[in-house]
Amino acid sequence: MNFHAIRAIYVFEMARTWRTVLQSIVSPVISTSLYFVVFGAAIGSRISDIDGVSYGAFIVPGLIMLSLLTQSITNASFGIFFPKFTGTIYEILSAPVSYVEIVISYVGAAATKSVILGLIILATSSLFVPLQIMHPLWMLMFLILTAFTFSLFGFVLGIWADGFEKLQLVPFLIVTPLIFLGGSFYSIDMLPPFWQTATLFNPVVYLINAFRWSFLGVADVSVGLSMAMTVLFLALCLTAVWWIFKTGYRLKT
Repeated sequence: MNFHAIRAIYVFEMARTWRTVLQSIVSPVISTSLYFVVFGAAIGSRISDIDGVSYGAFIVPGLIMLSLLTQSITNASFGIFFPKFTGTIYEILSAPVSYVEIVISYVGAAATKSVILGLIILATSSLFVPLQIMHPLWMLMFLILTAFTFSLFGFVLGIWADGFEKLQLVPFLIVTPLIFLGGSFYSIDMLPPFWQTATLFNPVVYLINAFRWSFLGVADVSVGLSMAMTVLFLALCLTAVWWIFKTGYRLKT
């Protein structure tokens, strides 16, 4: 394992974050704070408790997951897309660096950024609502696992995309609506029976519920099932990355 190569790419990607800290960190935190103001304070004051928890505290895991998923995909996809766009990807591919080391570097940096952002939003949310994390270790594990999984998905997206429009297509037109429809701001038990069943086909439901369980100890679906769905998606992303490097899909042309 070439740890010097991993460290070089990792440090370069992390340095890019600090050069664009307003876009990478400050903007998502401000956006999430506005959600707390609008939903937690203005609307939440008119909504009764959900599962014995105040509405403001109930939406915290969903809001963190909203930023975590979108930022993980965006960070990883832009991180690998720019070397493709500028042509410097060929220097990396011709260097004595294995495919595994390339993936660890880019995905690790994107996941680190997302975890940092998630923790900052978690700290910020405590300024708006009283927080209680019943399973802090599980919360941290879900946070890291989700960030790594969707950073890996973003890495695949960045290789697949051949333009900036496609980079924004998936996180903003597909993932974000799935998050809003996945129980971020409500319990799926509040829906009519038909929509409760339909919602279970939304994979984001399982991510949000597992994360919410680590905070509140309650979930609309089985935590074990949620973990299994996350691991399954991780395995699919790993398979896609393996196939990309094996075939050279959109890397060698």
